[in-house]
Amino acid sequence: MHPAEEIFKIRTASEFTTIECKSFKYQHALNPVYRAFCDALGTKAGEVSSPEAIPFLPIEFFKTHEVSCEKFTPQAVFLSSGTTGMTRSRRLVADLETYRRSLFLGFERYFGEISGYQFLALTPSPSEAPHSSLVWMIRELMERSGERGNGFFLHDHEGLRARLREPLPAGKKRMLIGLAYALLDFAGAFPGRYHDLIVVETGGMKGNRPEMIREELHSLLCPAFGVDRIHSEYGMTELLSQAWSLGDGLFTTPPWMQVLIREVNDPLSYARPGETGGINIIDLACRDACCFIATQDLGRIHPDGHFEVLGRFDNSEARGCSLMM
Repeated sequence: MHPAEEIFKIRTASEFTTIECKSFKYQHALNPVYRAFCDALGTKAGEVSSPEAIPFLPIEFFKTHEVSCEKFTPQAVFLSSGTTGMTRSRRLVADLETYRRSLFLGFERYFGEISGYQFLALTPSPSEAPHSSLVWMIRELMERSGERGNGFFLHDHEGLRARLREPLPAGKKRMLIGLAYALLDFAGAFPGRYHDLIVVETGGMKGNRPEMIREELHSLLCPAFGVDRIHSEYGMTELLSQAWSLGDGLFTTPPWMQVLIREVNDPLSYARPGETGGINIIDLACRDACCFIATQDLGRIHPDGHFEVLGRFDNSEARGCSLMM
């Protein structure tokens, strides 16, 4: 069985833990950057007896090192977005089919069959941002759906408004995925009641507009699009899986992905339930790089298992899909 198939068959916590521990041993053995990081912490693979003892690699390493297992010819190279002079994260992907599987299975878990959607995007097009993982993901969803009305409309607000007013084919749904401030720009120019529209935002302002909390952003977008809630996507260049929110900014992960919260002042300890702390992510689809990432995002986990993203650590660089603008 291909390792990815094992990952996507996870159904229980015990199955997740089993593959999590196997992934740690595999990456400790074959990923020189991750092994060196573990060595610096004094963590030896043979002495790790529980998932809680597995170290999380700071996400900044992707800006300074090639974080990958063994040597391979990458099928794609994705770069994080960044402002002028900013060092960008670099993610080499060994197997795009694993990425597709993670994207498609994760999306359909929350939204249903991809073939039932028309996808519209307020992001750069693939030709404008060829190394953007977000743009790649949206293009893959469009190609999978096969809907003729799919398209990128960042520079064509008139065309987007016209498309939103067109009737949908029977049985189809319409999803608009956009950078947060691009959605605000369109909503400010062409507010209206766009019936049966699912709006998905992918992040904050990152210097292009004044920052605002998610509740404020959604409170502006809902009436402008005539919808009762805004959905959200949480992902990053360094990962191969996404968390999705069906409203209220509360995210959930697919079975092969997990979020943990570390203490703000002690990155090797976990926060207590309900406390705000740094977001650690386990993405078991990242077999070719590192499954255990310590992000610079702040968040907290709710009693029902959903998590929310509350901001970023002070002095951390602005990053994210919306910087592509």
